[in-house]
This record gives sequence, structure tokens and C-alpha cells, in this order.
Amino acid sequence: MFKNKYYYDKEKLSYLPVKTGKVRKISNFFLFLVSSLIFGISILFGLLYNNVINTPKEVLQERELKNYEFQIDILNKKLDEIESVLTNIEDRDNNLYRIYFEASPIPEEQRRAGFGGINRYKELEGYENSELIINLTERLDILTKQIVVQSRSLEEIESLSKSKKKLLEAIPSIQPIKNEDVKRMASGFGYRTDPFTKKRRMHKGMDFSASKGTPIYASGSGIVKRADNRAPGYGKHIRIDHGFGYVSLYAHLDGYAVKRGKTVKRGDLIGYVGNTGRSVAPHLHYEIFKDGVRINPLNFYYGNLTASEFDLLVNQANQENQSLD
Repeated sequence: MFKNKYYYDKEKLSYLPVKTGKVRKISNFFLFLVSSLIFGISILFGLLYNNVINTPKEVLQERELKNYEFQIDILNKKLDEIESVLTNIEDRDNNLYRIYFEASPIPEEQRRAGFGGINRYKELEGYENSELIINLTERLDILTKQIVVQSRSLEEIESLSKSKKKLLEAIPSIQPIKNEDVKRMASGFGYRTDPFTKKRRMHKGMDFSASKGTPIYASGSGIVKRADNRAPGYGKHIRIDHGFGYVSLYAHLDGYAVKRGKTVKRGDLIGYVGNTGRSVAPHLHYEIFKDGVRINPLNFYYGNLTASEFDLLVNQANQENQSLD
């Protein structure tokens, strides 16, 4: 490239070299330098404030942001799975466990209740992905509350199951004399002929005719509250408190196998058939109380009788005959 510059001289009709002084050269240099600087700054700002080209830091931040969004999406899917499992547990809790243990189901609005009052997520507002983060945080809070509600429900079910087990063990549910030792079901619960007055009166128990000395067994687990002959008409008798409002009574005994205050289990030997008190023949007079009221013992023989034996017992108990006491 030529270093000299020329211009056309009209008078001389020829090209003459351009003579540039030092001042001119210096001013041109500074003019070039300023122009280049302005152009460079313009290009730099253009690059910084457009979305076409990003700085390395911006590229890194954008990658991190996409990774966070990806992780949040995975977390939301895991929350969907957890909520599905929890819903299944809640359904079984309401429609199986709580019904079996006679507890009221937990209302849906109580399980799904949100959080009212103040804005709990105000500090999460104002960001590019605020809605996404707030939604995720709220789901986690509600899920945590549901888990707490379900945890308390299971604690209640556990407590009820223990009580239910004790109840099932306590309820008088077996015949107090073995079926092979019973001569006959002499009289059932209801109006019967009194053997002494020959008048109809309410017979508040069941009479099992058996030989003197026949073993008598506790029909349910409990504590022996009485083993004496101080109750009018009953002679020697035993009362067992089974808890839950149940008490069983065994009257006209010949002797005792337990003392007052002893804890017995269902099927334990407690005494022997006799003919003491207001009785006309050796037999066991058996009563059940629920909350202080005498109820028909016939409804509780599901522990040691077959279906045919129970049907026979029902037929005999329903006959309006003469009682033995």
C-alpha cells in the first residue's frame, strides 16, 4: 500500500503529493483513537444489553437456573407420588381402621386444609420464578400438615387397637361350664315359673344343670370382685369385673377356686357347681351385667360352642319352663 497521498492540481494539470505536517498527523491520530474508542464502547454495550450474545457468567447462571428448574420439576413429580401414597393411607385409615375400631373418620377438609391468615410466602415474591417456588413450598407445607394429621390418627388407632384387644379378652364369651359337663340347659333368660312361689317372674340369668362339684370357668378375663355368700338368694357366688362395664356372676356354688382380688383369664377355673342359697337342685346360675344392667348371656356364647350346639342351647333357653332358683 502506498504511503504517499496525492491530490490533483487543476492549474498544473497534474497530481502532486500531499504534504502533511506534524500537527496534522497528531490530530488525525487522536481523531482515529477517539473514534475507535467510541466505536468499541458502543459495540461493548450492544453486546452486554442484548439477548443474542451472553457473557460467560450469564451462560453459567442460565445453566444453573435451568438445572434448578429441572430439579424442581423432579421434586414436583416425587411430591405427586408421595401424595398418592398418602391418599391411599388416608383412605384405608378412614374406611377400614377407624371404622373397625369405631372411631369417627377424619373429615376431608381437615386433612386438606391450607393455611389462612397472613401471607406466608411474601419473602418468595418478586423473583422470576416466584410462582413456581411458592407453589412448591405451599405443597410441601400442606403435605407436612397432612402427614402430621395422619400420624396422630395412627397413634389414636394404635391406642384403640390396644383397648380393643383388652376388650376382646375381657368380654365374657364362653359357656362357664364345659358342654360335656352340662346335664341340660334348665332355664334361660326371661320370664319363667318360680320353683318356690310357682308364679311367673323375671329370671335374670341362665341355669345350667350339672353335678355337684362340676368345674366352673371364668367366661372372660378380669378381676374377682366378690367370692362370698353375702348376697341374698345367690348362696356362695363369684363376681368378676371384666372392665368396659361388663361383670359376670356365678351363683349357688359348692366351693371357690379363687379369692377376691385375684386376676383371672378367660377359661381359668374359679369354682364348683353346688346347691347353696335359693336353689332346688345342683346347678350354676349365670348372669352378665353391662353398665349395671342384666343382659341375656345367650348373646355371648361364641367362644366355645359349635353352631349346632349353640342352636340347641338357643332352643332350650327360649322354653318357658321352671327355673331352678
